[in-house]
Amino acid sequence: MIIKQLSVFLENRTGRLTELTGILAENDINISAFSIADTADYGILRMIVGRPEPAAEILRKQGFAVKITDVIGMIIPHSPGSLHKALELLSSNNVAIDYMYAFASGECKATVVIRAESLQKIIDVLMEHKMELLQEGDVYQV
Repeated sequence: MIIKQLSVFLENRTGRLTELTGILAENDINISAFSIADTADYGILRMIVGRPEPAAEILRKQGFAVKITDVIGMIIPHSPGSLHKALELLSSNNVAIDYMYAFASGECKATVVIRAESLQKIIDVLMEHKMELLQEGDVYQV
């Protein structure tokens, strides 16, 4: 239920993201989801990859600053109002979200990656309400 996310600090310069994705490709590491937040000087790339620990080690050896963070993947219907209902459920249970990003695969389901101080509280609330959570096997490479 808890998924490992890589957070990579990138200098804001042309080609740096291309370099990173090339390194992952050369090492047969798949990217399942990502989000980039940037400033004038640097960006933070957050991504879910098929093999997080080896990816972090490889990137560090190539000079990237990498942190592994625990996140939750919540699976919701890919339809209007589904995200609102899920967030309303979390809010009503006093779950504070640090950040999140989402992706949809196909027409039926969407996955929301959530980082919060209390991941266990999110798991408990979502499981109590029979919500579906992303499992390691859904994103990790064998």
